[in-house]
Amino acid sequence: MELAATRSVQEEGSPLAVALHEAQPRKKVFVVIGINTAFSSRKRRDSVRETWMPQGEKLQQLEQEKGIVVRFMIGHSATSNSILDRAIDSEDNQHNDFLRLDHVEGYHELSAKTKTFFSTAVAKWDAEFYVKVDDDVHVNLGMLAATLSRHRSKPRIYIGCMKSGPVLSQKPILHKYANEDVSLGAWFIGLDVEHIDERNMCCGTPPVGSASQSRGSKTCTQNVEKEKELFGVLCSESNLE
Repeated sequence: MELAATRSVQEEGSPLAVALHEAQPRKKVFVVIGINTAFSSRKRRDSVRETWMPQGEKLQQLEQEKGIVVRFMIGHSATSNSILDRAIDSEDNQHNDFLRLDHVEGYHELSAKTKTFFSTAVAKWDAEFYVKVDDDVHVNLGMLAATLSRHRSKPRIYIGCMKSGPVLSQKPILHKYANEDVSLGAWFIGLDVEHIDERNMCCGTPPVGSASQSRGSKTCTQNVEKEKELFGVLCSESNLE
């Protein structure tokens, strides 16, 4: 996987790592959060902006003071300079919160998009963690930062809510499954990466060690049809369109 390979090259201090650094200096941050989104998901993006994702100067402040980078990640359409691409250009000019990928958008290309996001993020930022979430998920940034901080001493880890159990595969390396999260988990098999089943990242899960649900909870939505209480890190809002 490009993510693991890039980190490995940088740690070894090879000439390639030096060349990459000189060609494109990277900003050191704590975590890069990529929000997977599509051309048709404007309502979901607006919901994220109205709830957990800071806007304008506050977004910059979060990055500068906390080292937390948050971006919507999206590629481009199959047709150059299409109306879809121009709509994203306009939205990005307004909010300045997109990470544009060299990827042709398509529902059946989510695994390829995920791979492109991580390789792009690694090339742009020198982060301790790289996170991928969907645009129908509302994130408790404080809980996420606290959860990741507990694992900072571990050099190579893959963290997530693994309710379906371990991912096992005899497929070729970088095989693309229908589900991009399954693909990502499978890509790390065979590498020196520790898989951590972090149930605080499951939607609606009370944080480990919390005194009570009321103390550990935080409303994760404000402007959606049905509000949900966020006890862990993530809360999925599947009713958003």
